[in-house]
Amino acid sequence: MDDTAPAPGTPPPRTALVIGANGFLAGYLIAALQRHGWRILRGVRGGDTALRADQRAADLARMTSPADWRDTLQGVDAVVNVAGILRETGEQTFQAIHIDGPLALAQACVEAGVKRFVQISALGEPADGGFIASKHRFDERLLALPLSAVVLRPSVVYAASGSYGGTSLLRALAAFPGRHLLPGDGRWPLQPVAAEDLGEIAARAAAGDQTGIYQIGSQQPLSLRDYQAAWRRWLRIDGDGAVAFPESLVSLQVAIGERLGRGPVGETMWRMLRRGNVTAPDAHARLRADFGYATRDLNQALAATPSQVQDRWQAQLYFLAPTLRLAIVALWLISVFAGWLTPAATIQALAADSPMAWLQPVALARITAGLDAVLALGLLIGWRPRWMLGLMGISVLAYTLAFGVLLPALWLDPLGGLAKNLVVLPALAVAWVLADRR
Repeated sequence: MDDTAPAPGTPPPRTALVIGANGFLAGYLIAALQRHGWRILRGVRGGDTALRADQRAADLARMTSPADWRDTLQGVDAVVNVAGILRETGEQTFQAIHIDGPLALAQACVEAGVKRFVQISALGEPADGGFIASKHRFDERLLALPLSAVVLRPSVVYAASGSYGGTSLLRALAAFPGRHLLPGDGRWPLQPVAAEDLGEIAARAAAGDQTGIYQIGSQQPLSLRDYQAAWRRWLRIDGDGAVAFPESLVSLQVAIGERLGRGPVGETMWRMLRRGNVTAPDAHARLRADFGYATRDLNQALAATPSQVQDRWQAQLYFLAPTLRLAIVALWLISVFAGWLTPAATIQALAADSPMAWLQPVALARITAGLDAVLALGLLIGWRPRWMLGLMGISVLAYTLAFGVLLPALWLDPLGGLAKNLVVLPALAVAWVLADRR
């Protein structure tokens, strides 16, 4: 007898389709939904690989008609949409990801008789930028449909068990050695919410009948300075002083990152932070009354999950990871120039009286320098960084083995020579691991 089989007469589990299921927040929502007994279907963009049994096609940029969603919604009782982008790239635009795709999905839910739609939006003002404005435009259109729907607008969302994007940056600033770093003077108020609390509310919303917009945050606002200090205490890092960076300097850095399409905080997030990201005065009480659940304050949530040394590693490696990558690029470019500019006579003299003399050492040096240039530029622009680092590691290992056997005197070079590769190889391995920034 199968002990896991449901008892006779037990209704089958309800099925929730989670859109944006590969994102950071989605993991916490899925965990909460499963605790409440939901069967989960993960809405993903897909690609060249076949979808798994628990996955459904959900490409918001391309599925812009209700008909596109019919197959995806088969057997679905509720939809939870947590998809979103902070920056526009290619076809991933605010209009497509935040409005057109979700609206087609919501309209398809009406046609298919899906019972519930939970929208994870964001707390802020439309004037802050396209991210918030597009989210709020969809919220309004969703609530105008003949569909049981609710909109959740959280303040800054964090998790003790992980971080992503802007919350990773704030944690890293809090973990800086000596003193934590503050954007501006840290006076701006927030009402941060734990990802686990947001997941619990979303799960209750999926099974409920609440409608309208709910702002979600901690019970009491706290300043960014206090937020940073709480994380520093949680990480168990000594020193409670802070270094404040001028707003103008931070604004310049954010503007440069926005133009380059990089960086964890864009101009919209920076405006939201400076405006203050707080809920309406009655939001917390309304949430408790309608959902039977209250979000925790930051210190309560952090106390429930003590930090470990791995948390300090993650926070303090945040700035070291890109620094290590740039150092690797610089080392490879120096190798490129050395391979191209070293006189042929010098290369031939180095290879003289060794088996290398028979291997066309000058041509070999020029060719390998060209390969190094490709790898360095690929890593610099962020094109398949793990491929670039892996190929760099293979090339260093090959150089080390070949030169170590054919030119063994290089092991005792007073400036390091081949011996430096004993450090370069593990450095490349660390960079390869840290290349997964999600």
